[in-house]
Amino acid sequence: MKLLLSQGAAGLFLDPGLGKTSIVLAAYKILKKEGYASSMLIIAPLRVCHNVWPKEIEKWSDFSDLKIEVLHGNGKSEALTRDADIYVINPEGLSWLFDEKAKRWRDWDILCIDESTKFKDTQTKRFKLMRKHFDDFTRRWILTGTPVPNGIGDLFGQIYVLDLGHALGRYVTHFRNKYFYTESWKPYEYTPHDWAFDNIIDRIDALVLRLSAKDYLDMPDLIVAPPMMVDLPTKAWQTYREIEDDFITKMDEGIIVAANAAVAGGKCRQICNGAMYINPDHDWVDIHTEKLDALSDILEELGGAPCLVMYEFNHDLQRLHGRFGIATPYLGGGVSTAKADQNIRDFNNGHIPVMFCHPASMAHGLNLQEVCHHIVWFGITWNLEHYDQSIARINRQGQKNPVFVYHILARDTLDEKVLAVLGAKDRTQQGLFAALSK
Repeated sequence: MKLLLSQGAAGLFLDPGLGKTSIVLAAYKILKKEGYASSMLIIAPLRVCHNVWPKEIEKWSDFSDLKIEVLHGNGKSEALTRDADIYVINPEGLSWLFDEKAKRWRDWDILCIDESTKFKDTQTKRFKLMRKHFDDFTRRWILTGTPVPNGIGDLFGQIYVLDLGHALGRYVTHFRNKYFYTESWKPYEYTPHDWAFDNIIDRIDALVLRLSAKDYLDMPDLIVAPPMMVDLPTKAWQTYREIEDDFITKMDEGIIVAANAAVAGGKCRQICNGAMYINPDHDWVDIHTEKLDALSDILEELGGAPCLVMYEFNHDLQRLHGRFGIATPYLGGGVSTAKADQNIRDFNNGHIPVMFCHPASMAHGLNLQEVCHHIVWFGITWNLEHYDQSIARINRQGQKNPVFVYHILARDTLDEKVLAVLGAKDRTQQGLFAALSK
């Protein structure tokens, strides 16, 4: 809290469970009492807007006098007109907020961005909208437990929110030119210079605080089981190699062409999971059941113990429902907030043994550690932030058992490379944490 009170720009890089929300609320109350702040705008993922900030205020008597308004849904315009201490909005609502003729806009003294990696890319619409107004706030705070999901370059946008370019420069192009280099055959792939990491750490050290859960909480053991490897059947392997090598394959459904390497990589990863999209309408074709069979074996071994199963593509979910029952609840696209909350309650109460989850719907604001300590990656994501945060839904304070992580991988395919790349990104992130914790 001292960092938030002592300077106008501050970042909390804290693991889940270390109380980022409570720290911010306590700091805001002190600043308000001392006359340094009147109200605060918080930008956060939608679920966090609804389920984290309001509930944290309800949970603690110290914050019971704070009034909060969530700027989302049909009543958001009316909510904006009501007097409150704190207003919470999701990044997707910022266009509406700026279009709204809001007299309150300059009354917000503090800007708090919860899960600041949403602003790591300075080319996004949300960042460009906010960039015009960062200087309107006397204090700017950022919160995240995964500040560099894709490497040290992710820090530029987040640190810019705090100091408007003083530490790392005003423009991302200058930042890249200074700290990174490219190869002629990979002009858009930026590799940091050997000295870049230490230099960047030195420049941002005074702005951020890093705390690790393992140093302050009694955390459960995290056990990553050896990957369960499956072999692609002969026909599936042939299709995989044709897409990987030639970007084209012939199937009963017709000629399937990948427009470029990125598309080919996506199709290869789909084949690993057991199906593939065959047209822009997202029609798909079944290719094999090896991962479904492997998942059946894992769930049988767990003997009904609650388990989260992570999927990557929509056809994964459809095939999972086909194998394990259409009634199996899931968290992902198409699930309303009310239905998702009900699924979470049922899962935490032990009423359902398995829940399918997409990592993008799991990343923030969920507590699923009540009864569950097993998570299976049926389809693995490239996104380190989603990967880490999904596991953190059960590997957190309050977990009474060791947490087990399982990966189902297709042998000699991109599956193995994705897991290796995640490991490399994690080493970058852990290196950042270690440097900031000294």
